[in-house]
Amino acid sequence: MTALRAGEIDRFLSRPDPRRPVVLIYGPDSGLVSERAASVVRAMLGENSDPLSVVPLEGDAIAADPGLLIDEAQSFGLFGGRRVIRVRAGGKNFAPALETVLENPPQTAIVIEAGDLRRTSPLRAICEKSPAAAAIPCYVDTERDIARLIADSRLAIDPEAREELLSLLGADRLASRTEIEKLALYAGKTRIGVEDVRAVIADASALALDDVVDCAAAGQAEAALVALNKAYAAGTAPAAILNAAIRHVTLLHRLRLSIDKGDSPSEAVENARPTIFFRRRPKFERALLRFTTDALAREIVALSDASLAARKDFDLARTIVERAVLRLAKSGKQAPARRA
Repeated sequence: MTALRAGEIDRFLSRPDPRRPVVLIYGPDSGLVSERAASVVRAMLGENSDPLSVVPLEGDAIAADPGLLIDEAQSFGLFGGRRVIRVRAGGKNFAPALETVLENPPQTAIVIEAGDLRRTSPLRAICEKSPAAAAIPCYVDTERDIARLIADSRLAIDPEAREELLSLLGADRLASRTEIEKLALYAGKTRIGVEDVRAVIADASALALDDVVDCAAAGQAEAALVALNKAYAAGTAPAAILNAAIRHVTLLHRLRLSIDKGDSPSEAVENARPTIFFRRRPKFERALLRFTTDALAREIVALSDASLAARKDFDLARTIVERAVLRLAKSGKQAPARRA
């Protein structure tokens, strides 16, 4: 067996396969891991189940005493009915105890919540190989996933505000749901605009940082300086601005390499990982037309030098940042869209 594919996950969560009583839910999105674990437990027990039917265990405790999981898996509830053992994985390996349980699959279901596991992780390897287990990965939401969350919320939202909201969500599923609910409560029954999104959800310093690096790389010097002042007003440190610029130019360098291999700027931006949100894409494409791969490499070096200088001389840090931003905005030239 292997991890469930995207199209199989929702089906399994709503109707778990009784032949697979062990369910491993893992991934970098801890909110989504928790949400899916709760969903599969509800489906296994039913909405009106006894809360005592869920037995919480810690993975580290099982690692210290493997018999703990084995005994609970073989036990029966006092009042009959199905039981679910909900295990929260920690830093210690309890795979041997789980392997023993899987040799003789129990009637009691076991739902395991874990973080981002490598393919070689013993816990993941055991569950993916066993016909009595299901492995469900939980990766960070894509733009399509976030759009579906917004659509499911039935918010009355302007298109521009929707794009702004898309750009601010996605690191964690539960956090995204919470932010959408907070926005709905704030707006009430009125239609949501961009200012509503920024007032309720947006981190002003993060937005200003994006604007600084996007405008500078796109050659918009005046707009970059305006964004720079907004970033300072939001409390952003000079070092954070230079670090953001280095990350941004490094990403542009990677995208420019794909253009050198034959992609168009729009294709490179569309296929970028992590996803570049819609409102930022035009400036990314413009930047990719301004710089060659070698020029972007030089900009990374220049920004790194500026970062070092700003750390050494705090009093001149803002001046150093301003010069670095202006250099980035003015140094690019029109680069060929494709290599001949």
